[in-house]
Parts: sequence; structure tokens; C-alpha cells
Amino acid sequence: MAQDDIVDLFIIGGGINGVGIARDAAGRGISVSLAEMNDLGWATSSASTKLFHGGLRYLEFFEIGLVRKALIERETLLKAMPHISWPMRFVLPYHKDMRFESETPTSKLLSVVMPWMKGRRPAWLIRLGLFLYDNLGGREILPGTRSVDLTKDEVGEGIEDRFTFAYEYSDCWIEDARLVILNARDAQARGAEIHVRTKVTTAERTGNHWTIHLLDVETGSTSVRRAKMLVNAGGPWVEDVIRNVARINSTEGVRLVRGSHIVTKRLFTHDKAYFFQGEDGRIIFAIPYETDFTLIGTTDAEHSDPSVRPVCTDAERDYLIAFANGYFKYDISVEDVVWTYSGVRPLYDDGAKSATAATRDYVLSLDDNGAPLLNVFGGKITTYRKLAENALEKIGPLLGNEQGKWTSGVPMPGGDFSVDDVQGVIDGLIVDYPFLDDAWAKRLVRAYGTDAHVVLGDAAAPSDLGRHFGANLTEREVRWLMTSEYARRAEDVVWRRSKLGLRMSEAQISLLDEWMQQERGTRGEDE
Repeated sequence: MAQDDIVDLFIIGGGINGVGIARDAAGRGISVSLAEMNDLGWATSSASTKLFHGGLRYLEFFEIGLVRKALIERETLLKAMPHISWPMRFVLPYHKDMRFESETPTSKLLSVVMPWMKGRRPAWLIRLGLFLYDNLGGREILPGTRSVDLTKDEVGEGIEDRFTFAYEYSDCWIEDARLVILNARDAQARGAEIHVRTKVTTAERTGNHWTIHLLDVETGSTSVRRAKMLVNAGGPWVEDVIRNVARINSTEGVRLVRGSHIVTKRLFTHDKAYFFQGEDGRIIFAIPYETDFTLIGTTDAEHSDPSVRPVCTDAERDYLIAFANGYFKYDISVEDVVWTYSGVRPLYDDGAKSATAATRDYVLSLDDNGAPLLNVFGGKITTYRKLAENALEKIGPLLGNEQGKWTSGVPMPGGDFSVDDVQGVIDGLIVDYPFLDDAWAKRLVRAYGTDAHVVLGDAAAPSDLGRHFGANLTEREVRWLMTSEYARRAEDVVWRRSKLGLRMSEAQISLLDEWMQQERGTRGEDE
């Protein structure tokens, strides 16, 4: 597409909402260009707790509609991407001193009706919540809630003896950063332009269209694009785009909430996760992670400036350690933490008193005073596809596009197999490439699904894959990530396209980055 052509839709932001809208729009025949100032999924969308879930806790805030919408989406998404998403069982240990956050609507109501409860979460209320969780979303694949005797079940082995009873329910795991990449790949395959490390410096209404000024943050080169409509999916930067890029007056805004996580050595041997309730009324998860690790999170802390890269503070790390130690029989310490990460959730500013109470639902705000602008506030990773559909309900009529919804049931790249056939795909990959061991084959299928065959190509031996950088990461795979999945730097590869950074040394990662920069220089790849 020539630089002076007018595209139908220009999207600012390459997080899950931006690429989700790009994919949906491109699939309806709308011409789309998307710019992300960093790597795709660089910020919030790669720093979640990595769950497709309804949000059991949100029921206490009476967000029934949000929970129902998310619960329905779990299985729709699971079927479309069985390589990067899979069912997971969550164990919720119970004891009589479980407490609410003091300001939840549910706790306030019970304090009036049952003042003797004194802020506790009664077992019957948790069971009622789980009953709603099982039935609001029309489950077909995921099993329902069951009671667990922690003195007999394997999930009780590592839990303190004071916990004897638990509930077990279903949600889904999702590789969040790969979800972003697959949406971008599918959007591009349907005609969208995807530009990484490209910053929108200004966007101006010029007659009936937008004039958008772009900066390549690596080379310093500038360019201009024109579009009939602009979508601001800037995530934590959505307000900055409104005020400093589009320069539009608006009273709407976001509340930035930092969620931090710690990753420790593996703390239990089974493949189920834990849902822990704290004395302060908050909850955290402890989740099996990357085979040899455990993921623990998240926190809810105010974050004032999106330009400040979020990090897990020592206080947040220590909070999560102490929280987990209230449940696990064997305490963990700072020495057990192998990695931390943190992301900023751009929640719609609804005036809630605390970060925890702020709504997780999304708001789509249309400014049609001239060339139209759609601002995207908030949202959950679980409902990104519905957000995109709702956005297209507003975008389509303005662009004269009458095509309807299409993404439900359409597999993501590499996801063209059934939920219960993951092992079959892994076994098939090993048959076709006998030099792979089980762990290597599983990693490739969990990352690329049926596209693992495309990544490996005609290789008949490990030597055919070129240089090995460590942790079974090969030159051929990295080339695929560079040419097909927008990777530019080693961090893109080892922390977002994969989590191999947990298994590679700093020296190996540095050598990988040097090789990638040499490769880009040799190939002259500036896109």
C-alpha cells in the first residue's frame, strides 16, 4: 500500500485490544494499519496472570454481566487456540476466617443482614458463587465444581494442615503474549499492515480524514499515513493519545493499576493451580508454570505514570511471599524467586475508592466530531474478542461496511485441531522429526501448534536447524520469529514469543541479541 493511500482504519497500540480489533476489521474487508511503539504485547498484554477466566472475585462486586460474558468466552477462545490455551483446575482452600475486602458491595450487604459475620466470607456464599460460576456461562468442555478433602487428595499435600477442605473449579490458561502475536499474524494474513517499534507522534483531523505522523523509534525516520478513522487502543497510554497525540479535550480517563507477579522454583508436583484468600480480603493465584516453576500473583497497586516501566517492588514481592506462606506447608523465601514481572492495567476510571474495586469491564467511547475516533478504555484479556466485535459494531457503519461478526469458532494460526488432541499433535511432530525429545516437541506445539512443522521445515537432524542458542532454541526458529512473528530483539524472543529466558543465561541471551542484529543488518530488514 502506497504511503499516500488512505486506509479505512488506523489503530494506535499493539496490545491485545489493538490487534484483536485489527484482526476482526481485516476479516470484514476493512483496510487496516496498526502501529505499536514497542514490541507487540510489550506492556500490559504480556504481563497478565495468564488466565482466560470469568473472574470469580468480581461476583462480590455484582459485576454479573462481566463475569457471564467472560465465562462464555472461555470455551470459545479455548476451541480457537488449543495450543496456547488449555483447561486448568483451581483449588480454593477454605477455613472459617476467610474475609472480604471491607468495601465490596457483598460484604456491605452481609454486614447489615448478618452483622455477626464480621466481614467473613461464609462457605455457603463461596459455594453459591461457584454455582453461579458453573452455570452463568453455558459450560460444555470444562468440568464443574467439586469438593476436595485436603487430607486425602494430592492437592492437599503441600498445604498447611489447618486446611482440610477445599473447592475445585475450572478456568483456562492462556499464553498471553502469544495470543497477541497470533492475532497480529492473522490480521496481517487478512490484509492488515502491522508496524512494530513505530510511534504515532501526532494525529490530526484534516477534513474528513486523519493525518497520522509516524516515527520509527529504531532508525529515527518519519512517515505520514492517512486514515478515515482512528482507533486509540493505547492501553496505559490511552489518555496520553487523547490529550497529546490527537489533542482532544475529554473528561474520560483510566485508572492505572500495577499488578506484579513472582516466579519461583516449582512448589508442588501436580498440575492444578491454587486460589488463595488473604486476611486482607484479597486473593492470589499459585499456578504451575513452564513445567519447572510456579507463578504467584497478583497485586493491585496504584501506578501514576505510564511512562515509568512497572516493576515488582521489594514490598510487592515480600507481600506475595508472605501471602503464599500463609498456605504452603514449607515457606518460600526471596532466594526461591527466579523472576518477577509487572504490568499496568488501564482500568476505566469509574470513581471506585480502591484499585481492587475498579471495574474490569471495557468502555468504548466514540468521538465523531469530524473524522471519527474510537477510544478504548479498560478491558480483560478474556473478553478481548467481544471488545473487538463491539468496536466493529461502531466502526463498520461509519465506514459503510455491513459485514457481520465472524471470529467466533475461527481458529488462530496453528490452532486447527481439537482441544483434546494436543498430545496427538505432539506425538505426530515427534514421528515426523524423530530427533525431537518430548519436552522439545511439547514446547514447539504449545507455541506454534500445527505451524511447528512450518518452523522446522525439512530438518532431518538438529544440525539442520542451524546454530543452537540454548534451551533448544535454534537459528531456524529464531528466523521464523523474525520473519513471521515481528521479533526484533532477543527479549522479544525469550520473554514474549517464549519464556526461554527462564532457562537461558544472560550470556546466551546477549549472544542471541547480537546474532539477531547482525541478521537484520545482513538482510536489511527495517520492517
